[in-house]
Amino acid sequence: VEVKIEVVIPEKERSKEEMSPNGKASPLIYKVNGTARHYHLEEHPIASNPYHNPKDVVEASVCHVKDLENGQMREVDLGCGKALLIKESGEFHAVGHKCPHYGAPLVKGVLSKGRVRCPWHGACFNIGTGDIEDFPGLDSLPRFQVKIEKEKVYIRASKQALQTQRRTKVMAKCISLSNYNLSSTNVLIIGAGAAGLVCAETLRQEGFSDRIVMCTMDRHLPYDRPKLSKSMDSHPEQIALRPKEFFCTYDIEVLTEMQVAAVDVKSKIAVFKDGFKMEYNKLLIATGNTPKTLSCKGKEMENVFNIRTPEDANRVVKLATSKNVVIVGASFLGMEVAAYLAERAHSVSLVELEHVPFKKFFGERVGRAVMKMFENNRVKFYMQTEVSELREQEGKLKEVVLKSGKVLRADVCVVGVGAVPATGFLKQSGINIDSKGFIVVNKMMQTNIPGVFAAGDAVTFPLALRNNKKVNVPHWQMAHMHGRIAALNMLAHGTEISTVPYLWTAMFGKSIRYAGHGEGFDDVVIQGDLDELKFVAFYTKSDEVVAVASMNYDPIVSKVAEVLAAGRTIRKRDVEETSLIFLSFRTGDMSWLTGKGS
Repeated sequence: VEVKIEVVIPEKERSKEEMSPNGKASPLIYKVNGTARHYHLEEHPIASNPYHNPKDVVEASVCHVKDLENGQMREVDLGCGKALLIKESGEFHAVGHKCPHYGAPLVKGVLSKGRVRCPWHGACFNIGTGDIEDFPGLDSLPRFQVKIEKEKVYIRASKQALQTQRRTKVMAKCISLSNYNLSSTNVLIIGAGAAGLVCAETLRQEGFSDRIVMCTMDRHLPYDRPKLSKSMDSHPEQIALRPKEFFCTYDIEVLTEMQVAAVDVKSKIAVFKDGFKMEYNKLLIATGNTPKTLSCKGKEMENVFNIRTPEDANRVVKLATSKNVVIVGASFLGMEVAAYLAERAHSVSLVELEHVPFKKFFGERVGRAVMKMFENNRVKFYMQTEVSELREQEGKLKEVVLKSGKVLRADVCVVGVGAVPATGFLKQSGINIDSKGFIVVNKMMQTNIPGVFAAGDAVTFPLALRNNKKVNVPHWQMAHMHGRIAALNMLAHGTEISTVPYLWTAMFGKSIRYAGHGEGFDDVVIQGDLDELKFVAFYTKSDEVVAVASMNYDPIVSKVAEVLAAGRTIRKRDVEETSLIFLSFRTGDMSWLTGKGS
């Protein structure tokens, strides 16, 4: 018995494509530098569906059916690209072998109950359809049909699908965009980050064909914000989440450099800073957060930055090259910027109020190991102190004065001391805001006002993992999921959020991966070698594991995420057994990590 794989489009998506309500895309209006511009589909043609071209098909032999046991995955080479072959519950499946997010090899990920989870950043894909089920990332995997025949094994696949390793789900378009006046829309999305974009895309994927308008204070279309501190010299077009023609094709309008000043929930009107008003039927608020600034003398000086835009990041890199840099705050942003600039700047100094970086998030022992890695890369720490003054010379930053009395030479200063939710414009709206400024939502991302939803860094929501405790989780992955849940419930699907938080940070070519929600942890069980930066840290509260972090121990964080996502509990005693941890890493067998029914 052997295996044959053939590319197909799921029947549901084929019918959607054939029944597209618009043969020709309506004009897209979005603002660049305050000027309205119109784009038509003809100006930016989208490539035709690769599955419809027989010349694009390649066939190649693959493995014997007995080569794979249940629960196993294998990359198979078709000559012009690879596919991921999976056997689960006696059935074979084949999908793209790379995660569409950053290209991680999914064969090194975690297979569990019909889906594969990326080993790097936790995105999940259905092995039967290739559809993305958890984030980050926007695209799904190409799916290949598997056939079993006697004696010979074949894979029949689209060359283009094998090369791109991604599939954008079929989406609807706006049926009659011309019927709307400029000041009214069915769905208004305030904010164009991950939450806002995923909301808009999900609506279109679900067949929504009315008007969608996104508005953002930014001058750019949605982009990969985590790269602002991880890859600081990236230009806006390099980190765009979707190209301009995507928004045109699917009639998703984006108003750039537009700030909402107030929302009248009774009249369903958003009032912009320039006086423009827009009526809406459904509203998503996904405004994210605003960076905190320093309160000391000289804070408004030139060459003092909050990294908020690609231009900010690019400018910092240019000014910091071969110069003296001071970073205030050992936050994720501050530490990532320090790591990125260490090889480029003459000196990098980091000022932090705590005595160890990441202490509240990763714990003291992991924090010290990370701190040592930075010190070995020429980053100088000034801990348990604050900035008292920024001094200038000829109008430019020259020195940073600390409360300890130390004076640091500084040509550039980057501030990363946290952020506050960007919700000030909602204070008089009647939308429920908590004492810290976060928008309060339920499991369906609904606010207390009917038809008004909120998502992303600016909200608190019930986290199933922590017994529905209201939490704020300002992670890129979580913003994606918030946007999807909000869209589904705008369409009255009644879908509740149940995802496990997942994040990563990258420094000096190394990554720390993290899953769960460790707020309030009372102990950390560490396996591995912190000095060698090869470890797993389990964060426990009472007897229960609530989060995990690792470095050079893939895919254990993704495995733990799958266990927690299944609603199972991992006990502290389960992770204190050193031999099991090391055995799982050497052999890839993590069957011991199954958890108990909660």
